[in-house]
Amino acid sequence: MENSTLPFYFNLTMFVNIGHYRFMAFTFCVLLYSFIVSANLLLIVVISQYRTLHQPMYMFVALLSANALYGSTGFFPRFLMDLLSDAHLISHPACFTQIYVIYTYACNELTILSVMAYDRYVAVCHPLHYHSKMTSKTVLMLSALVWIFPALIVAAVIFLSAQLPLCGNEIQKVFCANWNVVKLSCISTTNNNILGMVLTITTVFFPLFYVLYTYLRIVLVCWKKSAEFKSKVLQSCLPHLVSFIIYSITGFCDVALSRYSVEDINRFVAVVLSLEFVVIPPVLNPLVYGLKLPDIRRHILGLLICNK
Repeated sequence: MENSTLPFYFNLTMFVNIGHYRFMAFTFCVLLYSFIVSANLLLIVVISQYRTLHQPMYMFVALLSANALYGSTGFFPRFLMDLLSDAHLISHPACFTQIYVIYTYACNELTILSVMAYDRYVAVCHPLHYHSKMTSKTVLMLSALVWIFPALIVAAVIFLSAQLPLCGNEIQKVFCANWNVVKLSCISTTNNNILGMVLTITTVFFPLFYVLYTYLRIVLVCWKKSAEFKSKVLQSCLPHLVSFIIYSITGFCDVALSRYSVEDINRFVAVVLSLEFVVIPPVLNPLVYGLKLPDIRRHILGLLICNK
């Protein structure tokens, strides 16, 4: 079949008809998006404003918040429009743009978390060399790396997908996803599958195993230390560990759902599971870091009290 015979639009088929409840859902999602933007912006402003927070750990937290703003902005505006619409059609360019933003957000999240794990590993396991290893130049280089590498490899994946002749236009999601587009192909997708596997290994499995390795080393170092030392390590590492676990679980739910037949699952449950990784981390990360890290919490309270 020729690609030119197909409509210029994809149809997002996973939207549930909730009737008049759509306005309630729309209001809830607007409030949720407003909270994500406000909380993450507050975290970025506090970290950038106070010089005492100009340390690698806090700079990476700001990077995590910036990525949350990037990913949620790539998802929520379009999703809010679809909630109020009876038709859920999206043009090919808009669909591939959304895929690019959401996939780079997802890859950025894991690479940032792996860089934060390296920072905690050096701080705990090599404290005397921390300032010589985590210099401003190193932090800048790592920050650039976590954005540039995913951007390049995701662009390559989407470029290949955009070249495929398609034999359909229905995407069983509430947002565009690369695997759902590739499944519509009329021809073999071997090259797409290979590049997709490279993307998965380099931006998912490598960071995943690296984070697990660094925390194993941290646990071994803490094993024979004093209770006070363990308490300090736990205080600085717990927020990162919580963020990593939350993102791993929500990401796994979406990946598992994309490989499963959605017809066998309740549609509402399928929608909730597919939205977790673009909603839960951006909501919880500012709460975890803002409440659990004493320095950030103190400066947030100070900023709010001064403004009041």
